[in-house]
Amino acid sequence: MEATESVLCTLLAVDLNDYCYRVCSRCQRVLPSVNNNGLAYSSFCKFCKSNEPKLLYRILMSIATDTSVKTVICFDRVATVLFGCSADEFFHFTKLNPKAASMVDKVFDGEMLRMTLTRPHNRNAQHMRVASVVPLRSGFQPAIVTLTELCTKNASLGNCSTTKS
Repeated sequence: MEATESVLCTLLAVDLNDYCYRVCSRCQRVLPSVNNNGLAYSSFCKFCKSNEPKLLYRILMSIATDTSVKTVICFDRVATVLFGCSADEFFHFTKLNPKAASMVDKVFDGEMLRMTLTRPHNRNAQHMRVASVVPLRSGFQPAIVTLTELCTKNASLGNCSTTKS
């Protein structure tokens, strides 16, 4: 396979079990999430001495092309196109609407996309990286828009769900 490949694909699944990671908002260095004792680390960056972390997306996705099914990894810049908000905003939205994260698969199910895939920078990485994404459906809405509509519509029922009420 070439270093860069453009594919037309269908989005099959989105894994949101571990969809984001913490970085320093000033120098963008990754902040460890737990120490050796399993306790949460502070938000203090040892490199630039900032105490302002932020979250960035790192999402595994399963896609189907005309010839194969692949697992790819989607980082912050590209994931923001699909989600329509920052990882911090999505994290806070899912805290207020706990069922929303589990609904992302249904929101994106069967979405047609044009993706540019690249080989990972790290030779030990397992998955191709998504360098860019273009939704192909004219009525595409980012996940946060659809989820907000669903959660608002179903607020009187006390839940978010993709089933029609």
